[in-house]
Amino acid sequence: MNYDLIVIGSGPGGYVAAIRASQLGLKTAIVERENLGGICLNWGCIPTKALLKSAQVFEYLNHAAEYGIKVNGVEADFGAVIKRSRDVADGMSKGVQFLLKKNKIDVIVGTGKLKAGKKVEVTADGKSTVYEAENIILALGARSRQLPNLPQDGKKVIGYREAMSLSKMPKSMVVVGSGAIGSEFAYFYATMGTKVTLIEFLPSLVPVEDDEVSKQLERSFKKIGISVICNASVESVDTKGSVCKVSVKTAKGNETVECDVVLSAVGIQANLEGVGLEEVGIATDKGKILTNPFYKTNIEGVFAIGDCIGGQALAHVSSAEGIICVEKIAGHNPEPLDYNNIPGCTYCQPEIASVGYTEKAAKEKGYEIKVGKFPFSASGKASASGAKEGFVKLIFDAKYGELLGAHMIGANVTEMIAEIVAIRKLETTSHELIKTVHPHPTMSEAIMEAAAAAYGEVIHM
Repeated sequence: MNYDLIVIGSGPGGYVAAIRASQLGLKTAIVERENLGGICLNWGCIPTKALLKSAQVFEYLNHAAEYGIKVNGVEADFGAVIKRSRDVADGMSKGVQFLLKKNKIDVIVGTGKLKAGKKVEVTADGKSTVYEAENIILALGARSRQLPNLPQDGKKVIGYREAMSLSKMPKSMVVVGSGAIGSEFAYFYATMGTKVTLIEFLPSLVPVEDDEVSKQLERSFKKIGISVICNASVESVDTKGSVCKVSVKTAKGNETVECDVVLSAVGIQANLEGVGLEEVGIATDKGKILTNPFYKTNIEGVFAIGDCIGGQALAHVSSAEGIICVEKIAGHNPEPLDYNNIPGCTYCQPEIASVGYTEKAAKEKGYEIKVGKFPFSASGKASASGAKEGFVKLIFDAKYGELLGAHMIGANVTEMIAEIVAIRKLETTSHELIKTVHPHPTMSEAIMEAAAAAYGEVIHM
């Protein structure tokens, strides 16, 4: 059982790497212990977006009168919403299975463990088989991070996985952590009718985002009834009674929040245990595998990509890393990934999308900057759509006109950010962007208008 490449893990890093390897003529196998597509397709990116779409439809129906439509008796079937999400995930997993078969990739079901001498031991149903490969890629992924003072029992204190498959909708929920996962679930459950309290340790929501985006999201969340507590830490959770009693330490003192369920959304940790890293001697640091810019570890023939290495823990980052890694293995000369030009998206409503430096980070880097901001309240398409919340904010280097960063919050902005990523990749200047004709009426006009605003040329504001 010899291969040119064995990939351990079939998430968006692993399966993409395997397919690209097959395209390049490498005899490839992929090892998966659970479901093809990994966490992203089965318990992450895809099923959460299905849940969020259901919430958005429910929200539309509840506000149909604002669009001149009369709708009576709107009711959410929580079980059906969860089932739709699971069906979407199952369909995507089957799609990955088809792609792997189409590309003649062997799927080895079981738990993979790295062995010395470029070998992988796969265990399934108590039986182990050893495979050999010239190259091995570790695409191990990650799981919900557990805090000592917030242990997850899967029932009253849950992680993202349980949050996607609850049997009934809780009447109240505390969400701990306001990153993408926490904010998306806070929006989903609040929109479906759960009383949600969102607790963030840092001073603002979605703390990796630009300060103005964070402030807008907090306003939008409060508008739909989410209670927001920032600069706060969860000290403990008492789950003995019929409700959870969450002890929260805030700047004003301690308080107790009662709820049916606590969702811990405090980040993720890489799956490094039990895969043979120590035995083989793979170097790690702070819970991540160390690699060079082309994802080679310190052991010859062993590579690592995705959430188990440094860099942003995002599906599209994992896929890009997988492609670069495989192309390097195959003797090509790919460019290293530019981690400062990676788009980040949060799919609550309003959506958030960003890339590059925040205004604060650009100033800290010593740039002299020009900032342009265009509110969707001034957009014709946003007004027609009933989605006037939010804005586009662009940050330029005053000296050369380089687009240093973009920060958007509003409807459909996750579909707009790719333009900015391409602009930055192509080193397009501010004035070229201003003169790029955008279609009217669209939300994307706000990008052109924000660029114009930075240089005193904005028309519609």
